[in-house]
Amino acid sequence: MPKMKTHKGAQKRFGTTGSGKVYRVKSWRGHHLEIKSSRRTRRYAGKAILDPSQKDTVRRLLPYQ
Repeated sequence: MPKMKTHKGAQKRFGTTGSGKVYRVKSWRGHHLEIKSSRRTRRYAGKAILDPSQKDTVRRLLPYQ
């Protein structure tokens, strides 16, 4: 049986916590941060836990994580 390939686009966007939850980086934090207020940029900071309904989809894309 050949190895399953990791989806490279999903690998760059998702990660897993130690307990097995899938997390993602919040959007709107990429660039043009000078014009956004500090309140907005604080809200976009950090990581967000992915909804459990999407967990199986991401697990299929990331079989070894």
